[in-house]
Amino acid sequence: MQDPRESSKTEAIIEHATAKCKQNGGQLTEKRKKILLCLTGTQKALSAYEVADLYKEQYGQSMSPMSVYRILDFLQEQGLIHRLQIANKYISCMHITCAHSHETAQFLICSNCFKVKEVSIDPALISELRQNVADAGFVFASQQLEVNCLCEDCKNL
Repeated sequence: MQDPRESSKTEAIIEHATAKCKQNGGQLTEKRKKILLCLTGTQKALSAYEVADLYKEQYGQSMSPMSVYRILDFLQEQGLIHRLQIANKYISCMHITCAHSHETAQFLICSNCFKVKEVSIDPALISELRQNVADAGFVFASQQLEVNCLCEDCKNL
């Protein structure tokens, strides 16, 4: 039996995601909802193939990787998930049910198990980093900051 808190959290995620998609002129179809729930149910980043496997495991239906990629692209455009460039994997936004805007996404990514933590970083530090990058003659290719790390569990292996 599902924990009532989890059920309430799931309902809040779907309600917010549906409203956000509608506001942006999109629609959160049943398959899109299920893919989103696959990602919100894990703390690890997942590849499109891993999402397809999880979708089949949880819902008993197969979905082609190409369909999963299209859905992931849609969810990313809606600001509901993030694509992690370092790992070429996806994770749900930790601020998925928040109504206010957020700073640039910052991710700590375990290079061993792909557990991901979205963290807030002082805007002054980001500004300093931008300046250092500019001083070196570069510009950010992405506003998203990803840091390759080892999580607490993996560092002791």
